[in-house]
Amino acid sequence: MRTADVFSFLFITLLIITKASSHLDNGSSASEWEGLLSSASNDPSIDHTDEDHQQFTAGFSSLDGMLQWAIGHSDPATLKEKSNHVQSLSSDDIMERQTQIKDLMGKLRTPSDGELMKIAIADLNNSSIISLEDHQRALDELLILVEPIHNANDLDKLGGLIAVIQGLYDSHSNIRITSAWIIGKACQNNPLVQNQALGHGCLPKLMKMVKSRDSEEGGKALYAVSSLIRNNDGGQQIFYAENGELMVQDIISNFSIDGRLRKKAMYLVADLVDYKLEHMDNLNTPFFSNHLLLKSIVNHMSSSDPDLQEKALLAIRSLITLDYIEAVMLKDVCNLDVSLELMRQQLEHFMIVEDQKDFAIDMEILRRDVDVIFQKKLLLEKRSTKQEFAAISSV
Repeated sequence: MRTADVFSFLFITLLIITKASSHLDNGSSASEWEGLLSSASNDPSIDHTDEDHQQFTAGFSSLDGMLQWAIGHSDPATLKEKSNHVQSLSSDDIMERQTQIKDLMGKLRTPSDGELMKIAIADLNNSSIISLEDHQRALDELLILVEPIHNANDLDKLGGLIAVIQGLYDSHSNIRITSAWIIGKACQNNPLVQNQALGHGCLPKLMKMVKSRDSEEGGKALYAVSSLIRNNDGGQQIFYAENGELMVQDIISNFSIDGRLRKKAMYLVADLVDYKLEHMDNLNTPFFSNHLLLKSIVNHMSSSDPDLQEKALLAIRSLITLDYIEAVMLKDVCNLDVSLELMRQQLEHFMIVEDQKDFAIDMEILRRDVDVIFQKKLLLEKRSTKQEFAAISSV
């Protein structure tokens, strides 16, 4: 019997018992009770074959209405047999049966997110005695449950954050991957969980996982790292202390690494630069002015992967805004002017292809923004150089 059928049967039984108790207390006769069943069973307005299983309390103004609906959605013969049995019960038997059925219905109710999280976390805390399959299932459930911010906020309070962090050290790659994924999702745009996770010291471990030979593990770990340090000063301090800039540079400059990982790395660069700009921090950070990093990002603008091109453009747009990034260096060392022109020609071709037109237009807008900033900065630097030369000549 399906769960919905079991629930319907219990619900109908409870209603019959409740009404039977009421009718017995009021001295109603058996014929009156049978008349109620008969009238409901034969009511042409009730569809006896309805399979929708609606919410059992919706739209009913009274217990009689609920009973009418329940009877109309039941087999008449079975219902009559059930009612005859109920009428033979004593008042004490009816009360006991009511209690039993209410207990069963309570067990069938849908648990809350908090209860489901507690169950999953309990399984994680018993990972040494449960199967690998159950361990993975518990993590998969948490991955879904932590998506709403209020659930993510409860994760550490319920002991789940530590349990998930322990999964980063598991010998099975899928456990490590899902654990990193959960941390990334829970920390995303959530300073409370960011600080809790940083307090538990998981960032260095995640940064080591980024270097995994398994591209899936590396990708999920980098996603978690990005979520942990985004707009978080404390997280970024740990990131730089752990040589995070070298980790990112190694990824972007190595074209043999999975493209998904390189996209995440370039997005992280743009994110870190934007954070500096938002906080009026224009002090020279050697990482961002590193020629190898800048040239590698510009080279991705010629990629055959449009998404990689977009991430490269976004990173360059952020980087070129920094005062200490020289446009002339981007031109002479990185050939940014050449890359921008080649991209313009490529996008011009894509604009006449119907299924690529919209993306090409959006990319051209972004490319043009970068080109305008680049050309303005080149002009300002040339003027500044001329003024300096004139000042020296006049001495």
